[in-house]
Amino acid sequence: MMSGMSIDSLSLWEFFLATVVFVFLFIEAGFLLGRRHRHKDTALESSVNAMAGATAGLLAFMLAFTFGSAASRHDSRKQLVIEEANAIRTTYLRAGLLPGPHREEIRRLLREYVDIRVKAVQMEKAEIQQALVRSEELQEQLWAQAVAASQVTPGSVTTGIFIQSLNELIQLHLKRLTVGIRNRVPGTIWGTLYSLAALAMFMMGYRAGLVGSRSRLISLALVLSFSGVIFLIADLDRPQQGLIRVSQQAMTELQNRLGKDTASSVPGHKQSNE
Repeated sequence: MMSGMSIDSLSLWEFFLATVVFVFLFIEAGFLLGRRHRHKDTALESSVNAMAGATAGLLAFMLAFTFGSAASRHDSRKQLVIEEANAIRTTYLRAGLLPGPHREEIRRLLREYVDIRVKAVQMEKAEIQQALVRSEELQEQLWAQAVAASQVTPGSVTTGIFIQSLNELIQLHLKRLTVGIRNRVPGTIWGTLYSLAALAMFMMGYRAGLVGSRSRLISLALVLSFSGVIFLIADLDRPQQGLIRVSQQAMTELQNRLGKDTASSVPGHKQSNE
């Protein structure tokens, strides 16, 4: 049985190979046992057929449910990247309404914030936690700047508008953290999937053993098909790994835009390019 912790300890390709071996062993075990019982009870075949069909149907339902959930979270991650990029851009623009010292410091902090968000996607698992800690530190510094700006101009509408966009930025950080890292396929679902898979594959092998013949090509196709679907579910469940990744184009475009804005604000920049 594979728990959520043991699954995360394997790379996706190791996970795929382990699943192939797991499924193949249960098919073989069922086939060998079915062949031993072949001539003992001829009425057994019809009941085994019914049980194998029911178990396979239940397994298919669980696979569809789990795949749909993982795909839905993947779509949510993509949407949240766009929403966060828009929130950061809006906060950056509204910072221009604040008094000079606060405006420049807030924009500097936002540029660093975007850099961390872009780099975090390419980091190893151990480094991601450090990036998250730094992101939250920057949020606290941004909030401190917003408080200071509000004390300079108490009751200012423009400051209130900026604080509103900053609050949305902080909320989106929590949403991305929850959907992208914390909200995963539960270990109980993985355990249920593999339990059903073990039972279904065993029953299919057992039925083939009772009949006394089987096609190794069909068995191989069955093993690879199930393992392939499981691989896709695991891939969707790991946004930082594998073949299916969440596009960070919105954030990288924002990073480039803020970098150009910084360059254009440097005194003498235009003259040096002429």
